[in-house]
Amino acid sequence: MDTKNTSMPPLRGKIIPTNGDSSAMARQIADFLENTDFSQMQESVEKLKSLMSCYQCALLEVETKFRVLNEQFSLRHERNPIDSIKTRMKSPESIREKLVRKNLPINFHSVESEISDIAGIRVICAFVDDIYMLADCLLQQDDITLIERQDYIAHPKESGYRSLHLVVEVPIFLQDEKKFMKVEVQLRTIAMEFWANLEHKLRYKKNLPENLATLIAAELTECAEMSAQLDVKMQKVRDVIENG
Repeated sequence: MDTKNTSMPPLRGKIIPTNGDSSAMARQIADFLENTDFSQMQESVEKLKSLMSCYQCALLEVETKFRVLNEQFSLRHERNPIDSIKTRMKSPESIREKLVRKNLPINFHSVESEISDIAGIRVICAFVDDIYMLADCLLQQDDITLIERQDYIAHPKESGYRSLHLVVEVPIFLQDEKKFMKVEVQLRTIAMEFWANLEHKLRYKKNLPENLATLIAAELTECAEMSAQLDVKMQKVRDVIENG
């Protein structure tokens, strides 16, 4: 969890002089102190830490569920459907930027009610059908509530991006209360992950000429199609092996 940026913000207004004018420095510090409610600021910092801790706990809950499913499937079928699991937490700066982009108030209510991807988990699978199997198993659990589902495998984005996105709500049990927290789940194959990582690195190169950017976008879309075809072929090979 990134809490490094919850410290005191920089002084507003003019820069404090460093030429030995102590009276000017004193006036600016006094003005800053007079216009800042430090008790309220400290309370906000503590509330932010607590909220981010709750998201981290929710992330652990969902990650554990996937690891249990992976272990159970391995015992029954002698193979693991999950290749790897990655988790991440949005930083306070990213949360604030998203609220600004969405023209929402900068407060805790907006954070909890309007942003669903603060806690994120990415599950990388070997095969496409493992993605849907794991998603179904997760959603069948009685403490998981589906908030949103976006199937970019059945309906890829224009760029060629493929992945199954779920926003789920999971309870966490704290010392004296139970809270329901949202977690974004992304499920994709190894090939989808490989493409998405390279696409992100290439597409966001800055200062590319427009004609070159258009060419790269077309090439990336073609690569996404090739990647999808690879997923289909690899699954057929696996089916042949498993079915004899």
